[in-house]
Amino acid sequence: MEYQVLPELTPYNRTWFTSGTLAVQHCPDCDVLQHPPEELCHQCGRTSLDTRELAPTGTVYSHTVVHYPADPRLTASVPYTVVLVALDDVPQVRVIGDLLGDPHDVAVGMPVVAEWSEHEVDGEVIRLPHWRKV
Repeated sequence: MEYQVLPELTPYNRTWFTSGTLAVQHCPDCDVLQHPPEELCHQCGRTSLDTRELAPTGTVYSHTVVHYPADPRLTASVPYTVVLVALDDVPQVRVIGDLLGDPHDVAVGMPVVAEWSEHEVDGEVIRLPHWRKV
């Protein structure tokens, strides 16, 4: 899949999109892990969060094959598969992403592993996580 639409980096998502790891937010007060990155802890409201690196493996919790792009810049990429992945380290934390390979070769419960593509934007490297069938 060729990427012409890249995320805007913010103080909250920068680690997620630049580290090349599954670095999810962690609250030091209540020990909650959360994704996607936000301004505050979903459980206790703390605004100063750190990150925890998790294993880049999981299972497909849900999926859909996209045939009609939500953005015209994605037209050349359809069809593609969007997966919701339950992470092996913390199954209640789920991460959305695209599945590399055949868009129709996907099933709930299928094991997947993350890999990253790199894209330079204004001198900064954005590392997008993707999922591949194990």
